[in-house]
Amino acid sequence: METTKFDVADYLDSNEMIVAYLNTVLAEGNDADVIVAIGNVAKSIGMSKIANETGLSRPSLYKALSDGSKPQFETVMKVLRAIGGQLQINPSSEEMAIS
Repeated sequence: METTKFDVADYLDSNEMIVAYLNTVLAEGNDADVIVAIGNVAKSIGMSKIANETGLSRPSLYKALSDGSKPQFETVMKVLRAIGGQLQINPSSEEMAIS
């Protein structure tokens, strides 16, 4: 029996699935998990398309969005915009710290 390596990007085939995936990782993961998740979404959409929209090269994107990388915030924002996402702050169940 032949097996293939699991790739979550193969299952991110709708906006609803992408949103649910990213929100779950944001809620339950750490910063490294979020970067990898954004990379998985970019891969599911197409790295060439994301590269064109961000002005970054495909190799740079793969490197910036791989496990253990620490991309610049500007890079993360470019990729989020290219995948059709945005950041939004909502109060957590705990009170926000306002001085």
